[in-house]
Amino acid sequence: MFGNLGDMGKMLEGMQENAKKLQAELESKVFKVKSGGGMVEVTINGKGEVIDINIDDSLLDDKDSLQILLIGAINDANKMVEDNRQNSALGMLGGMGGANPFGTK
Repeated sequence: MFGNLGDMGKMLEGMQENAKKLQAELESKVFKVKSGGGMVEVTINGKGEVIDINIDDSLLDDKDSLQILLIGAINDANKMVEDNRQNSALGMLGGMGGANPFGTK
């Protein structure tokens, strides 16, 4: 049904190694997002952790606008990280030539 189980094991090991490399690569990336025409800038790493925030001084007197812009920027940055993860995972699967270990299409 699965062909040679030894080959299957080797294929799975290779996939695990590729997944580890991909994870390390993703975590090392940095994404910057600007909100409010650049009045708020959020920098986030590939783990989804906010590593820096820059806020224009003019927003310091407008708490409501600052909160809205921060939420928007952080949400956009998290979406960029997630999109990057999905695209990288799909790229890894595509690099396998569409191989399916279960033999179905």
